[in-house]
Amino acid sequence: MNPLAERATTLTPSLTLAIDAKAKKLKADGVDVCGFGAGEPDIDTPQHIKDAAIKALQAGFTKYTPSSGTPELRAAIAEKLKNENGLDYKPSQVIVNCGAKHSCYNVIIGTCNPGDEVIIPSPFWLSYPEMVKLAGATPVIVPTSEENGFKITPEQFRDAMTPATKLIILNSPGNPTGSVYSRDELQALADVALEEEILILSDEIYEKITYDGTAFSSIAALSKDVYDLTITVNGFSKAFSMTGWRLGYIAAPEPIAKAIDSIQSHSTSNPTSFAQSGALAGLKGDQSFIGEMVKTFAERRAYMFDRLTKIPGVSCVKPMGAFYMLPNISKFGLSSSAFCDKLLDAQKVACVPGIAFGSDAYMRLSYACSMENITKGLDRIEAFCASLTK
Repeated sequence: MNPLAERATTLTPSLTLAIDAKAKKLKADGVDVCGFGAGEPDIDTPQHIKDAAIKALQAGFTKYTPSSGTPELRAAIAEKLKNENGLDYKPSQVIVNCGAKHSCYNVIIGTCNPGDEVIIPSPFWLSYPEMVKLAGATPVIVPTSEENGFKITPEQFRDAMTPATKLIILNSPGNPTGSVYSRDELQALADVALEEEILILSDEIYEKITYDGTAFSSIAALSKDVYDLTITVNGFSKAFSMTGWRLGYIAAPEPIAKAIDSIQSHSTSNPTSFAQSGALAGLKGDQSFIGEMVKTFAERRAYMFDRLTKIPGVSCVKPMGAFYMLPNISKFGLSSSAFCDKLLDAQKVACVPGIAFGSDAYMRLSYACSMENITKGLDRIEAFCASLTK
């Protein structure tokens, strides 16, 4: 008898977490490793957020909250969505989850049936297809190109649709590409979704991290019809540097929000109580640190892009958001896994192979790490690439 459910045997382990763990083990063993794998800011959670959580702990706020999150936090999120994104959600339409990853999972589980198809532009965040498979649905991968900044076109969207299409996943700013869809580009994709009433999962976790004056737009704000098809996902991990706090949220039409609340009530019960107090302080308090963090990322981005594009054999699209770079390494004649394995062995540099994101021609580097790590790591990558061309 096979003790495992079939859905558990079809999953691919997270390569980003695996590589980060391998790099951390090497570091623990005394090896000088330059890690580019982790998708989390190296800047500490702001003190006023930590203080709010500490105060909540000291006050005994350590018990269950409503499964959908505290009323205060849901109201603050609704206010944020209204003021910053032009989205008119009632607090009852907002559900707080255990991280934006959990939010995405809840959306997919709550909307997709076995036999449904979910369109996912590639390169994609590696967990999307696995979540779709867990729901019994089928991921439909649509490759995008460097030429248009790794963005799915309306024509590609329409061509990928079938009568079984239930949902499209849009991630802007995107991981691992750094692509940001303009308002006009979102409108063109929304027009296609409206033709067949395709649901839209809009993952906006990197919304505050954009560069060169790039404007962020929420697709649900385009019109009432688009709003009715969209589930907006966001959270606190990236902009507030709260990755370990595990707090995300969805905002959705009432029936979908209620379904996700019900799912959550039977899975996690509720998001962590005192972490929600920290998140509330983040939304209500001073947010000037976000601008400073983005300024730091912008400096690292400029340096990394300049260095990478000067390496013979490497090409790269300049990311307009998030904190990743996706250099094309296909000219070296190695698979992305082989390239990254050899790079780690030879130069002690940890990067994530592009195959994890559905595109074997690339590797992903995070610049949410120190400039010292970036400088040293790029020196080593440069040396490694030179050794491959000898």
